[in-house]
Amino acid sequence: MRNWTLLFTLLAAALPLAACGGDDEGGGTTTTAAAEEPACTEAERPEPKTVDVDKPPKRPSAQNLVAVVETTCGEFEIKLDTRNNPKTTASFEHLANEGVYDGTWFHRIVPGFVIQGGDPEGTGTGGPGYSVVERPAEDTEYLRGVVAMAKTQVEPPGTSGSQFFVVTGADAGLPPDYAVVGKVTKGMSVVRTIEGYGDPSSPEGTPLGAVLIESVTVEPRG
Repeated sequence: MRNWTLLFTLLAAALPLAACGGDDEGGGTTTTAAAEEPACTEAERPEPKTVDVDKPPKRPSAQNLVAVVETTCGEFEIKLDTRNNPKTTASFEHLANEGVYDGTWFHRIVPGFVIQGGDPEGTGTGGPGYSVVERPAEDTEYLRGVVAMAKTQVEPPGTSGSQFFVVTGADAGLPPDYAVVGKVTKGMSVVRTIEGYGDPSSPEGTPLGAVLIESVTVEPRG
């Protein structure tokens, strides 16, 4: 069984970051969103869904694309890095257009590290039935707001299915193994709110509550 996650060793290593807190846009939030973020709509963990999608095109539909992610805690936007990662962004756009992300949840949340979603099964083991490979540059850094694709430990660098993560810590400290989607350019406060559902005592990143991805819409900008 495949498990599209960041390596458990990296997750465990990130836990000290959660205790340190953040100094700007909020990579260290460890309080529960239910207590301090009433803007979130109460939700339950969704039922697993089966997806059957064709392989994606090799290039995205346009050069300047933004993914609008609607969640039960609000909306955030991702500027897709189509120039440097055409295969990855084309796949992400394709999955969004096919509704793969709609009705899924953030199944892994590690405060001070990442929030992770995009699994149609909702367990960390699901995917779209295909993968693409686009190895990131050797100098790639996974800083706060960067959005990248999760993969299994045994898969080659740059492999991606449907699961993605948003870095919430100042620097996730990951090796350049994870294909880059882009960066959050609007709504980082929403990402911080979602991060608040993380349990700092859970090395696996099991959330304290459910935050759903209601839809992901990719649209041209500029």
